[in-house]
Order: sequence, then structure tokens, then C-alpha cells
Amino acid sequence: MPLRIAFDLDGVLADMESELFHQAEVLFGEEMMRRQHAPATDVAPPPTTNAGETPDDTAAGSASGADVVPGNADTAPALLKLNLTTRQQRRLWRHVETIENFWETLEELEPGAIQRLATLATERRWEIIFLTKRPQSVGATAQLQSQRWLESKGFKLPSVFVVQKSRGRIAGALGIDVVIDDRPENCLDVVVDSKARAILVWRDDQKVLPTAARRLGIGVVPSVSVCLDILVQLDTPPEQRPGVVDRVMRMLGLKEPASV
Repeated sequence: MPLRIAFDLDGVLADMESELFHQAEVLFGEEMMRRQHAPATDVAPPPTTNAGETPDDTAAGSASGADVVPGNADTAPALLKLNLTTRQQRRLWRHVETIENFWETLEELEPGAIQRLATLATERRWEIIFLTKRPQSVGATAQLQSQRWLESKGFKLPSVFVVQKSRGRIAGALGIDVVIDDRPENCLDVVVDSKARAILVWRDDQKVLPTAARRLGIGVVPSVSVCLDILVQLDTPPEQRPGVVDRVMRMLGLKEPASV
């Protein structure tokens, strides 16, 4: 049976954080974003945005309902690396919703990785689905924007599913063998709610890796490139891989090979 693999998009293949940081600079001002990311030193007055508002967008306004967030901002993925308040994140997502075909503007995190994935999928007859929690923006649907983006990077006729609920249940329902994601909580969903193996793409310092990841059987890799190497090894017939599986399992923190 060919491998059935699910890939997350943002944080795994697509560089969402960099473009959102750029849009946050447009929205809140470069100076504010610089201070947000500077190491904490002395306490300073809250910086203002270009419009003269505080970063919290005048907290008192929320009590009157003036900051009610329309659209999909409440269900959008949390922005863990931008050091924004919840209110700022909602305002940023609301801004993103006004950008036509926003999801087609992103860069590839590892240039060439999607083309390589497409080539491997064709050669090895892998069945690939791309999972994402992208909110809608002006223009085409998030699904269609994502499909166009993947095709522009070399993956023809991509299957994209915009999700809101447990990825583990989706993996279980679709009979997925391996799910690749950049969020530990999504990987946890996979190992709890399905029989699929979860691989966490963790580009941050290994010292801050959630300690439960490997203990729960979640594989950890530093890049998509390494992940693809491992998937190839897992897809190699047993008689052709003496000693390989044990090494791969140690790399992934898995106790046994994925069912292939």
C-alpha cells in the first residue's frame, strides 16, 4: 500500500510568520514591532501605532463591543512568534482578511521542498493531502488560494482541506499513515485520535522542545528536507533496509515503524 501522508502548510511549507510580521508592521508601525521583539529591559510607555492608538487598540473600547471581530479571526491559528496580544492578533487577522488572495503571497520556507515532495509522491505513488487552518481573505477561497500556491511551487493538482477540528480525527477518518505539522498540539491530536504517526517539524532550539513530544511517540525533525529523507526510508521495502529502520526510529523518537 502506498503511504498516505498529510502535510500542514503554514510553518511547515509556507512562511506565514514573515508575511504576517510585515503586515503587523504596516498595521502597528515598525517601531512598535521592533520593541515587541526586543529583549525585555526597562519598562517603557506603551508605543503607539501610526494612527496614534496604543497596541492594545484602546482596551476600554472592548467593553462597549466596538472591537467585535468579524469573519474568521476568532478561529484563525494563534500567532506564537509575533509577541502580539490577543486583541492585536485579532486586529491583524481582520486586516489580513481585507488583502486579496493573501495566501498566494507567501514564500516557501525551504525553497525546492514542495517540488521535491511532488517528485517523490509521483515516483513512490504517495497519496498527499495538505491540511490548513487558514481563515478566508478577499478573493478566492483559502482552499483555492492554497491550491494555486502549491501549484506555483511545483505540486500539480494538490488536495487541500481547510480544517477547524481535530487533525487526529481527520487522519483517522481518511486512513492517513503520517501527519507532518509544526505545532505540538496538532501532533498530540494525531497520536491521541488516530493510528497515524505524527512528525513535528521543530525549527526552534531543541532545548525548548516540549518534553512530552518524544515520550508520546511524536517524531521530531529540524526541517522538511530531513522529514522527506525519513519518509523515503520508511517507504523502503523491509528487505532493502537492514538497520535503517532502527536508526530512523531513534531519530524520530518512535518505538516502532509506521505501518507502510
